[in-house]
Amino acid sequence: MFEIEKRLSDRGITPDEMVTAAMGLYVSHGMSDDDAAVEIKKKILRYLNDPNVASLLLGAILLEDELYTKRKNSEIADDPVFLLSDEIIGMAIAECIGGTYARFEFTRYDQKKPGILARLGPFLDDAVAGLIAGCTSRLYSECL
Repeated sequence: MFEIEKRLSDRGITPDEMVTAAMGLYVSHGMSDDDAAVEIKKKILRYLNDPNVASLLLGAILLEDELYTKRKNSEIADDPVFLLSDEIIGMAIAECIGGTYARFEFTRYDQKKPGILARLGPFLDDAVAGLIAGCTSRLYSECL
């Protein structure tokens, strides 16, 4: 959907990198780490093709390009506290996939920034964290 997987991959954000980040904060719910990684990757690939998730990710990609990447000395280079739209996008993605529980999972990933999340700009780190959080939250719910 909207070539999101390719657009992310062009920025070095692959499904495998997202799984690695997800596993950085994975909490076992009776499933081995290897099995969980497989299930999380399936969910990531599924939701990259969801039109609502894909459109929010596309928004984050375009905002990051326009407001961060293309601007020397960007006002948001250090992800200032007054910038909230990136958090809103991340939470929206998480909730779209995993419901209210995913909002709390998003906070864990947003604060710790495991794996690739630590290397991304202000919009993509939150958007990808939202995708990961939604998928892991959904996995946890399915395991219960």
